[in-house]
Amino acid sequence: MDEQTNSWSSCKRPADIIRLKRKRPRDGGESPGESGSAPASAPLTAPPGLRGLPRSRGTRRNPFVTSDSTLGPPKKVALIDEDHEDVGGLIKLMSAERTSGDRRGCPSRDSLAETGLSEGDSRLETEEQHVPDLLLENPLEVAPVPTPPAGCAEYPADWSLKTRVLFTSPASLSWTEQPKAQEEALGLSNSCRAQFGALPHDLQEPRSWSELRSAFQQCLVYWQHPSLPWLSLFPRINAEKSFSGKNTPWTQDGAVQESLMKEWSVSLSSLYSLLKAGLCPYFYVCSYQFTVLFRAAGLAGSHCITALISPTTRGLREAMRTEGVEFSVPLLKERRKISEQHKAFQLRGEEEEEEDKEFLQVDDDCQKGDEEDSLSWLKEMGIQDKIRTPEGINIQLQKGAPTLSVDHKPESVVRVEGSHSFNLINFLINCKSVVAAAGSQTGLPPTLLAPTAFRGATMNVLKGRSVNARNLVDSAYQNISSLEVTGPILPSSLHAITALLQTAQKGDFSAALYTHTPTAVMNTKTGNEQCNKAVGTLAHCGLPPASVDQLQQPSTLGKTALTHITMKNHSYTWKTG
Repeated sequence: MDEQTNSWSSCKRPADIIRLKRKRPRDGGESPGESGSAPASAPLTAPPGLRGLPRSRGTRRNPFVTSDSTLGPPKKVALIDEDHEDVGGLIKLMSAERTSGDRRGCPSRDSLAETGLSEGDSRLETEEQHVPDLLLENPLEVAPVPTPPAGCAEYPADWSLKTRVLFTSPASLSWTEQPKAQEEALGLSNSCRAQFGALPHDLQEPRSWSELRSAFQQCLVYWQHPSLPWLSLFPRINAEKSFSGKNTPWTQDGAVQESLMKEWSVSLSSLYSLLKAGLCPYFYVCSYQFTVLFRAAGLAGSHCITALISPTTRGLREAMRTEGVEFSVPLLKERRKISEQHKAFQLRGEEEEEEDKEFLQVDDDCQKGDEEDSLSWLKEMGIQDKIRTPEGINIQLQKGAPTLSVDHKPESVVRVEGSHSFNLINFLINCKSVVAAAGSQTGLPPTLLAPTAFRGATMNVLKGRSVNARNLVDSAYQNISSLEVTGPILPSSLHAITALLQTAQKGDFSAALYTHTPTAVMNTKTGNEQCNKAVGTLAHCGLPPASVDQLQQPSTLGKTALTHITMKNHSYTWKTG
């Protein structure tokens, strides 16, 4: 009986067994109390050789936890060590370790936490300070997002001549075609008298407004001399095809050529007098070789009369100097500035070149000896002083090389200012090279174009044609109306038409501009840009006040010209080329 009681006493209840397991210390590990009081230099894990061994036979490993999670919850780790290692690389390695669970090739947590957990909080602050720097190193985040340019109430002034403009709008443009006789007469009369009527800002039915059609006819007017109905006298540069096969009786008759030049000289003098008095804002002289733009004082930000000639040649520039016409080549100056900057970099290598001069001098001596031998027969004949040596010819060609390289190019544009513009007028009247001496344009004087009337001028009208079409937009057909305007389109005519379309089309249209290439460089900045609002002197120039305000602004397009204009919600955007 006593043995049975002893056996029952040796049995243990389940609760006692669980209590014993809770109190049993872990083999090869540390208790929670000891881990909190461990020194900072104590390692967190077992040595590398014992990592694969089980920690204790009394504990089971959770099969759903990776090898990293068995080390305990994630702890604060210092990201900047004493060797200044790449912090971004460590972050990438740690992220790869957490996702894949592969510890091979990744730095151990022992090496990253050598200073212990007691300094974790202070090092974590350093980590938080450097993480934003790592994010800013990403070029996608540093680069600002490009924003489209905001619309402007006005597009920049374009002084180039246009040969064709194509307007498109979702609203109908049929009001521009087939004006009545009374509407056309009123538009032409207002153009001669320089009278401009005000239109309402919101037109519900543009086709029912006769004032709108009269204003459109007024925008199409320009003045030209000479005017031959069977010949198109613009453009004149590279226009031999338009003259071939046409009747040109003056080519064989010298008296007719003299009569044409006499009338042309009177018209040019009349234009310059109107320009000087402020009654004509600008005019163009279109020759078979170059184009000249004369602008009144106060336009393009200049306080005096300016003239631009493009393209030019060395012979033309020398002839202008001979006649006392002072000018400047603005784009050539910019080109020289760039070359001077390149020379500054070349000066750094002068020391190396001096070392090579000794070797080059030996070669030059040999070459000079060869040249003397080749020219010795001239000395025997006694004519060595009368014949120029190739060396002198090469030196002269090198001096003229910079100016010869810009001939017939936009960089050859010439600017004349102030009183020298009068000398330029006399030069154009007396210069024989202004008129072609051979070819299909023989004996025909240059074409004069102006927005206002002058002596000997003929009133001409630009050709306009409107077409309605359907265009595929976003897999759906949309009605689009187009207006094509052809002819020598002056800057003021372009601005007047766009201002009219802004009112009639409710601020929604676009335009494709076709520029006469030799005149694109007319947008070059002038030398003295003092934007004086000379409204008093240009109040009677024959242009609308809005067009005068636009043309008074300094040129900003440089050597380029406008190619596209778009208006959306009464705001302009444009492209240049």
